[in-house]
Amino acid sequence: MSSLVLGLQEIEKTQLWLVGGKGLNLRELSKIQGIPVPEGFCVTTVGFQKAIEQNETFQALLDQLILLKVEDQDQIGEISRKIRQILMEVEIPSDVAKAVSDYLSKFGDKHAFAVRSSATAEDLPHASFAGQHDTYLNILGKEAILQHIRKCWASLFTDRAVIYRIQNKFDHSQVSLSVIIQRMVFPQASGILFTADPITSNRKLLSIDASIGLGEALVSGLVSPDCYKVQEDKIVNKRIATKKLAIFAQKEGGTETVPIDPNQQKSQTLTDQKIVQLARIGRQIEAHFGCPQDIEWCLVDNTFYIVQSRPITTLFPIPEDNDQENHVYVSVGHQQMMTDPIKPLGLSFYLLTTPAPMRTAGGRLFVDVTPKLEMVVNTLGQYDPLIKDALMTLLERSDFIKSVSSDIKAPSPSRNNTNLLAEIENLPTIVSDLIKSNQTSIDELKQNIKTKSGSDLFDFILDDIQQLRKILFDPQSSAVIMAAFNTASWINEKMNEWLREKNAADTLSLSVPNNITSEMGLALLDVADVIRPYPEVINYLQQVKDDTFLDKMVKFEGGKESHDAIVTYLSKYGMRCAGEIDLTKARWIEKPTTLVPLILSNIKTYEPGAAKRKFEQGLQVALKKEQELVHRLKQLPDGKQKAEEAKQMISLLRNSIGYREYPKYGMINRYFVYKQELLKEAEQLVQNKLISEKEDIYYLTFEELHEVVRTNKLDYEMISKRKDEYKLFEKLTPPRVITSDGEIITGQYKRENLPAHAIVGLPVSSGVIEGRARVILNMEGADLEEGDILVTSFTDPGWTPLFVSIKGLVTEVGGLMTHGAVIAREYGLPAVVGVENATKRIKDGQRIRVNGTDGYIEIL
Repeated sequence: MSSLVLGLQEIEKTQLWLVGGKGLNLRELSKIQGIPVPEGFCVTTVGFQKAIEQNETFQALLDQLILLKVEDQDQIGEISRKIRQILMEVEIPSDVAKAVSDYLSKFGDKHAFAVRSSATAEDLPHASFAGQHDTYLNILGKEAILQHIRKCWASLFTDRAVIYRIQNKFDHSQVSLSVIIQRMVFPQASGILFTADPITSNRKLLSIDASIGLGEALVSGLVSPDCYKVQEDKIVNKRIATKKLAIFAQKEGGTETVPIDPNQQKSQTLTDQKIVQLARIGRQIEAHFGCPQDIEWCLVDNTFYIVQSRPITTLFPIPEDNDQENHVYVSVGHQQMMTDPIKPLGLSFYLLTTPAPMRTAGGRLFVDVTPKLEMVVNTLGQYDPLIKDALMTLLERSDFIKSVSSDIKAPSPSRNNTNLLAEIENLPTIVSDLIKSNQTSIDELKQNIKTKSGSDLFDFILDDIQQLRKILFDPQSSAVIMAAFNTASWINEKMNEWLREKNAADTLSLSVPNNITSEMGLALLDVADVIRPYPEVINYLQQVKDDTFLDKMVKFEGGKESHDAIVTYLSKYGMRCAGEIDLTKARWIEKPTTLVPLILSNIKTYEPGAAKRKFEQGLQVALKKEQELVHRLKQLPDGKQKAEEAKQMISLLRNSIGYREYPKYGMINRYFVYKQELLKEAEQLVQNKLISEKEDIYYLTFEELHEVVRTNKLDYEMISKRKDEYKLFEKLTPPRVITSDGEIITGQYKRENLPAHAIVGLPVSSGVIEGRARVILNMEGADLEEGDILVTSFTDPGWTPLFVSIKGLVTEVGGLMTHGAVIAREYGLPAVVGVENATKRIKDGQRIRVNGTDGYIEIL
């Protein structure tokens, strides 16, 4: 068997490197019983490599291309054009040309062929590269086919293919191209079949696009196709398009675009019978490949031919349940303000910590809310309208989830909604007692864990996690947090009802005591105050590149004081970072360079004493608002009683709302203690040559790592596979709500009377502010100036040090009581969260207006 050309049936399953993704998939398709595939063969990548291996100009240009980044568009265009020119003129090696000629002779001289590109980085489970490389239809004659082989080779270096590879981190020099030559079929109709609905991701709903003639008209956007939706052999939806044009093959070769008879323009392309037949073929192909497929089909003389099938790479994975029942899952990341994927070790720690019915998918955590759906709508819906609306959509369908009646209703904003309110009011030290108890527990953990190693360490951590769970779910602790939520709701509702005052609780929450997260932001201003008088240290900090900079700082004037200030800050807050619920993320104490730009920004922007001033200003505004509200209430009927009640609730709010941030601080503190000890075990595994670097343990679950430490055995291939999976998960956007059918349910904001072109979100911190939008996706290196408005995907507590420099906040995820919202209110920053695609719709540097009272953004 020649390695230069291979018939579709001759290809081996392991020969991706020879025939590319498309060729490999066609080989699989041709082996499925009853699925017609046009016969043909592959000119393997060996031919491409032979054609270019001696071409020094090509290699030199390729070396230049490898160094470029996505933003180097002009250079990419110029170098790619030169490479394409070389490939269009390259001489096809004589043995390759002969092998192609010999194979063509088996089909006879009369046939036309489709000549199609098949790259080795194409139609893969994690990167489709769909439409990146060229296809040529109805090619006649050996010389024309050889010329079109060159055209396919050249299409490996179109600008779009090159940029796609850079974005997906594929090495240009490691990608090669095979060319598929298939007998041409001349369809009456053709199109694309998705075995999972591309709009909703529902795996039970097939979607068929169909147009008259060749599929090129559809792929090129020349025509709008009919669209049919099929579920369980039933057509559940049809959209019949007006089809004015079609592409057909010409007798002399090539294709032509022809107008469709006006009488046929609105006719259905496929009959209902054919739609159902095609859907069954789609399910058969999906079952063979084992995952949802994007399938290209042609209808020729009453027979469906399949010309391609590739995995749909954009679908978010479904959280797994072992039963066959319907389930509804809600994203944890949207509640924790961290929607990045989490590595396996981080996932397993979170799963050990929570009693909730958790599932994982795409490196994210989801809660199975099916058994308590109505209760979740009532409670979670108070704080995240998008999740509430999505869940309501499901409840209203009634065919997906049977109504689960629940006696538990959302806590209404009343004074009597919990017996613990009175207890909290009568125990002024409850918050400080809870904080002290938590800190004592952490100090004991740090002392006791030092004596543990090996299997004993893992057993010790498992026992300590039970202690962590007791602290996190302590009834008194939960009551304080619930009291804060309910009190804020009561104040907002009553002040609006009695005084027409909107969102009064936002102003009353400024500069509250015991908020560990907001204190963390202000404490970094104090660090800036220590460093500000020392120009040598400031100059040194502007140059630092690596995380050992603290050791070298002491040699400068003021270096010792500056070093001590940063170390003191890290000793209290160093276990934090952006995305901190993932134990594997680098903490500030592990990567202190993260804080350097923030410290320098604080030095540049603020005068000494800014932390104390900011806190005091917020406190005075809150106290003034309280006095104003009480005064106005006293003027009302029953004013004395209303004023007294409001004063009590304001006092309760200010004493309890800051504590909302503390349990998580305690959890992250403990996680870091565990992590430090596990990394010591990892050092031993590196020495034993079981892993390459300490961080490899992040790709094992807690249980798997325990087993590796116990047995001193590991199949490293598993870690390599999970690293690849993690790269794939990074590209996925997690949904707020997903079902066991894979359907992503999106909620809508129900809002009226907004300005034209307003970008709508959830108002979480009152006020209106205008300023420069700074779109920042990564906290490291954030360049902010006072007055900027931060626009980002999410902000967990690790982002808080940025909050002291901004005047407003816009995030893509979040709710009324997520961390970013609580801190924004305490700092007095107008904030709108839950803004779909905010980082794409708002451009960095644009001037915008954020209305945190009514929940929208305007681009000015």
